[in-house]
Amino acid sequence: MTAQAEPSQTQSRPSFLLPKTVALVGLMGVGKTTIGRRLADQFGLPFVDADEEIEKAAGQSIADIFASYGEKGFRDGEQRVISRLLDAPVQILATGGGALTHPLTREKLKAKAITLWLKTDIKVLARRVANRPHRPLLRDRNPIDVLKEHVKTRYPLYEMADITVDTGDQSHVKALDQVIEALRRHVEGGQ
Repeated sequence: MTAQAEPSQTQSRPSFLLPKTVALVGLMGVGKTTIGRRLADQFGLPFVDADEEIEKAAGQSIADIFASYGEKGFRDGEQRVISRLLDAPVQILATGGGALTHPLTREKLKAKAITLWLKTDIKVLARRVANRPHRPLLRDRNPIDVLKEHVKTRYPLYEMADITVDTGDQSHVKALDQVIEALRRHVEGGQ
């Protein structure tokens, strides 16, 4: 196991250990990266953002990967990167919103991680992702329309997650508390 970082001053380290990587899944804008970083801090674990790792591996931005290879090419690369990341020691992993659309990614996440679906109302998400040009699936499209499409296609995949936490439109600090409690119940067998 990696060296343990100190928990933040606002909250003490949880009283339980995570037996395997926690993979955060959910639609764009739900807070996977922000909550993931804070969760990693609380457990003294490394945080990894799959999108950042994909960009490093490809040597280009997500938008450029989409432009060059299309969504299928991106998902194939994403699957390889997530597979590699899941072979690492326990960590907190933020996945891209569409990661579960690839069957091999779903299979690997189910086998090697605790999957945790961060969920909130799409109106909240649309507000959060508006005017974010780095999101290729939103380019020249209305965020609410894109999110509605994703609800139809991705929610059935997210429902396969081990844990679901509806974070609502509250602060990330409160959402983090919900996530830690849901993980505790899951790890201790109460969920």
